[in-house]
Amino acid sequence: MYLFLFYPSALAFPVMIVVLIALCFTDGALSQIRYSVPEEAEHGTLVGNIAEDLGLDLTKLASRRFQVVPSSRTPYLEVNLENGVLFVNEKIDREQICKQSASCQLNMEVFLENPLELFRVEIEVVDINDNPPSFPETDITVEISESATPGTRFPLESAFDPDVGSNALRTYDITTNNYFYLDVQTQTDGNKFAELVLEKPLDREQQAAHRYVLTAVDGGQPPRTGTALLVVKVLDSNDNVPVFEQPVYTVSLSENVPVGTLVIQLNATDLDEGLNGEIVYSFSNHISSRVKELFGIDPRTGRIEVRGEVDFEESSLYQIFVQAKDLGPNAVPAHCKVLVKVADLNDNAPEITFSTVKESVSEKAAPGTVIALLSVTDRDAEENGQIHVEILGDVPFKLKSSFRNYFTIVTDGLLNREQADSYSVTVVARDKGTPSLASSKSIRVQVSDENDNAPTFTQSVYDVYVTENNVPGAYIHAVTALDPDIGQNALITYSILECDIQGMSVKTYVSINEETGYLYALRSFDYEQLKDFTFMVRAKDSGAPELSSNATVKVIIVDQNDNAPLVLAPLGKNGTAKEPLPRSAEPGYLVTRVVAMDADDGENARLSYSIQRGNDNGMFRMDWRTGELRTARRVSAKRDPHQQYDLVIEVRDHGQPPLSSSASILVMLVDSMAEGRGVGDKVGTSKAKDGALDLTLILIIALGSVSFIFLLVMIVLAVRCQKDKKLNIYTCLTSDCCLGCSSCCSRQGRSRKKKLSKADIMLVQSTVNVSGPGTAQVPVEESGSFGSHHQNQNYCYQTKHQRTELSYLVERPRRVNSSAFQEADLVSSKDSGHGDSEQGDSDHDATNRGHSSGADLFSNCTEECKALGHSDRCWMPSFVPSDGRQGLDYRSNLHVPGMDSVPDTERGRGFASSFRVDIPETA
Repeated sequence: MYLFLFYPSALAFPVMIVVLIALCFTDGALSQIRYSVPEEAEHGTLVGNIAEDLGLDLTKLASRRFQVVPSSRTPYLEVNLENGVLFVNEKIDREQICKQSASCQLNMEVFLENPLELFRVEIEVVDINDNPPSFPETDITVEISESATPGTRFPLESAFDPDVGSNALRTYDITTNNYFYLDVQTQTDGNKFAELVLEKPLDREQQAAHRYVLTAVDGGQPPRTGTALLVVKVLDSNDNVPVFEQPVYTVSLSENVPVGTLVIQLNATDLDEGLNGEIVYSFSNHISSRVKELFGIDPRTGRIEVRGEVDFEESSLYQIFVQAKDLGPNAVPAHCKVLVKVADLNDNAPEITFSTVKESVSEKAAPGTVIALLSVTDRDAEENGQIHVEILGDVPFKLKSSFRNYFTIVTDGLLNREQADSYSVTVVARDKGTPSLASSKSIRVQVSDENDNAPTFTQSVYDVYVTENNVPGAYIHAVTALDPDIGQNALITYSILECDIQGMSVKTYVSINEETGYLYALRSFDYEQLKDFTFMVRAKDSGAPELSSNATVKVIIVDQNDNAPLVLAPLGKNGTAKEPLPRSAEPGYLVTRVVAMDADDGENARLSYSIQRGNDNGMFRMDWRTGELRTARRVSAKRDPHQQYDLVIEVRDHGQPPLSSSASILVMLVDSMAEGRGVGDKVGTSKAKDGALDLTLILIIALGSVSFIFLLVMIVLAVRCQKDKKLNIYTCLTSDCCLGCSSCCSRQGRSRKKKLSKADIMLVQSTVNVSGPGTAQVPVEESGSFGSHHQNQNYCYQTKHQRTELSYLVERPRRVNSSAFQEADLVSSKDSGHGDSEQGDSDHDATNRGHSSGADLFSNCTEECKALGHSDRCWMPSFVPSDGRQGLDYRSNLHVPGMDSVPDTERGRGFASSFRVDIPETA
């Protein structure tokens, strides 16, 4: 579709015609617009408005980066990038730019971004008649023999007019005369030349020279002329003239042939003899100067050779006019024309020019996204100028032909930055000549990251083994997730998905470092109460949108040998069982069977039985696997004078270290089984009485203990509430974690006491700040065996049930001697059953371990600790002074409201810490 627009010329030149050709192509628009401008136009002359002629929005030129392709800029024209006006920047001389070419055109490319639109602007420079014809010389001399016959032609030196078209040289005129007239002829290239034709025989004796004015006229309006003086000298005759074999010769010559290459060997003959028959060759006067530069002729031989560089791209055809003239007097020259056709060679490689290139492309870019715009040209012709363009290598890009010799590089499929973050795209242009020539250019395309990869755990299921009785807050394992993205898209945070374990949130059991994925135990696990539990962890990146993945963590509690065997049978009064043995019993007689159990598991619960003492004479043997006590021999009056045997049976597990318990069995010799049954009945009656007595005693002690504890608690609460009203120094009413026990007076009055176990206590983060000089935040110390990757965290202990809260404020050293603590030890759930600690007892083991290292967190296992539900393993953290000295027993840091105050001088020697023990309400 053609659209003609007319603009008035500022210099009153012919009207300029604007031709707009609009073409569309995928991924961008490409249009062509054509203007014309007369040469010699002054600076600032308006050529046209590109933006308006193309229908572009002038207000968006700046935002869309309207600009000229750098490789297409010309000094003669300029574009106002703000309004799209195309104007003359320098005076244009068409003859200087395009020489004698019939068409003179300047090309320019402009483009817009977002989206990409390319426009080709063609500006035709219109010739004006600003040059008159001119002759090479002002005086032209022609020698003609008087014997020349009418009709003989004499070529004249041509005039030159640099203008073209209608302004070029049109004709020649000569002064009116009786002897000559001009015959104006047109060459194949359109140039005009004149031949002087003899119309009437000359007579040298009458007139030896003739002078005429030779005029060259162009076709401009008004026409311009150029003149020269033509002098015709009349010579004496030479009867014969040289003759060429043919008037026109046609030869073919390859471009770029070396200097000295033969073009043609001319041969003219003359029938005369001597000097009149000796021929001299030369170029005619009217050939162009460029032909004289490229070719030369040997005057004697007529050999035409190459003298300069012949280039097909400059001209594909040359006309050489040759004359042959003898050396005789009054010689008449003969003329011929040599047409030299230049054959194209593939001597120009294709040229690749990138107009625009994107620096990066998103890995989510759709197939077909434009990456770059380029053009390819070849100055050769025909097959030598036919170009094949391709992209080298296996890259996800392809070429699309857009318009003429323009191509776009677009994505050919989806990109993946994780596989390749950049590509080197090499474009190769190859022509079809022989041999084929090629050129290449490369660009680097960066692939920008998108959040298209979710974090992936290194394992889908993590099995974490944690030994029971672990330190609360200890590092137990690390989960790791990987994200192949980069930057924020690869920044991973870890979290634990909410779930319940035995009715409580998993986040009361374990915590996770959201940056490193380190898992920490928030409580000390007891294998006998919880053998394993499972929860989910999530890894989430920081991209948009956020992506995440989950993994399963199974925590397996590993049993420790922390429970001594418990003897279930036989039972007796005061821990001693009585069993009868007939004197007539045979060897292997089953006296009794010791039955024991161990709360541990595996090897820690595998028991073996042995007689520890009382079997000095070898009367009995014990099956170490079943616990059966049998006679090893017959009863002998001589060897067995005693009426009874006091045996101590030891039950030992196979843990490391092993734990043991003992049972006392009194074996009484009887004469018969009837007597044995009597003894048994007595023993049974005695046992029943003792049992009734023991039950009554236990009830009395329990009621007395409860009454005493209740009275003690009431006194403590009264004193504490009274102090709170007066001094307002207790912060437990407003704390959030460890000291968060609001309405403690009223709530403690309604709560009941319950024996605690370590499963009732969990670890929560807390920081306690102590006011006063020299005080600081006191963290719970952790064992150094866990490594440097643990972060120091402050913890306090709280139980599962929070309906009743009992808060202790430890603020100054004091020693508490309370019988309630001592009585509570009798009902401890973790006591081995031996009462006081003995060698091999769990109490004794814990105590020994507590004293083995001053830095052990569980060294202060005291009576008060046992009263809080930690009888044989006190795992409440203890404070170790910074000066390295063994810390005081923690009872010195326990403050019971209502007790005597310590003088102010002792306050500086203590440290402040807090813990909360929540006592569940019992039925």
